[in-house]
Parts: sequence; C-alpha cells; structure tokens
Amino acid sequence: MDTKDFNSLNKPRSKKLRPRIDLTAMVNISFLLIVFYMVSVEISKPKIMGLGLPDTGCGVGVNNGCGNSFYRIVTLLLDENNKIISYRGLLEVPEEKPKTLGFGKDGIRNELLKQNERIIKQLGYRDRGLIVLIKPSKKSNFGNLVSILDEMAITNIQTYAIVDYFTPQELNLLALN
Repeated sequence: MDTKDFNSLNKPRSKKLRPRIDLTAMVNISFLLIVFYMVSVEISKPKIMGLGLPDTGCGVGVNNGCGNSFYRIVTLLLDENNKIISYRGLLEVPEEKPKTLGFGKDGIRNELLKQNERIIKQLGYRDRGLIVLIKPSKKSNFGNLVSILDEMAITNIQTYAIVDYFTPQELNLLALN
C-alpha cells in the first residue's frame, strides 16, 4: 500500500471555508447616517419670512409730492364693549373722521371691504390693497382680537399688523369714546 493513500485515509481533510461577511450592521449604520444627514440639512436651512416694503411711488411712506401718502393705512383701535374706532391716514391729518364701528358684516367688515376695493381701484393692483394696523387697548378683550383677525381673513386683507403702541392722540381718542 502506498503511504500516500494511508495518510489521506487517516487524516481528515480540512474544508476550505469561504469567509462570510455579515453586512447587516453596516446597512443599519448607513441608514442611520442618511437619516441623520437629511434631518440635519432640514434643520440647518435658514427660516425666512417675507418682508413687504413700501413702494417708492405714492403709497406708504413719507410725503413725496403725492399729497398725503398714508392713504392706504387704516388704523383700528379696539376698545371696550366690542367697539372699534377706525380712521384712515394719520390721526393728525386723517383722510376721514374717526368712526366708531362694531363687529360683523354691517360694521367693520363692510367698511374694510369698501375701503379695500376703493384703494385697489385707485392703484390698479389687486395685490396692493389696504394696510391695516390693529391696536388693541388694555380695555379690549382677547375675543375682540380674534374676531378682528377673522375679519382680516374674511375680507382678504393681505397686509395687517398688530401694534401695541398708542400715540398720545390715539389715547385721547380712546378716552373720549
């Protein structure tokens, strides 16, 4: 008998194993990194808000040869007992005398719709209507503020702001009413 055959019978032959790599952990980590990257990119985006600046021509701003250029501004003073005092322009030289109005379709809504339509017709632009300054007094309640914001949405007033500063003339006007 050949020694080669004898050695091969007694000795177990070692199997050549192919190395197997488990990529499950690698896939999990890569998905976590992708999600982290997507979230961090979304968080790091700058948050901006549109800024509406006045026109250079007649509109809002200082008097620039066009007469009283504050004719687009309507100020609403919210007073106690669900009263609204409204005036257009500056209180020192108002376009109209201050009016006392109520809430609802026969009060402030009708007034805002009329004035907005008139301004749009004068300017010729649908996107440049009234600019409404809402000034709630200390005597007005939170429901009045919510109601006037609803009126802004109903009448489709594009530009409005809530202002907490009262001029001395406005304080006198509130005290008289």
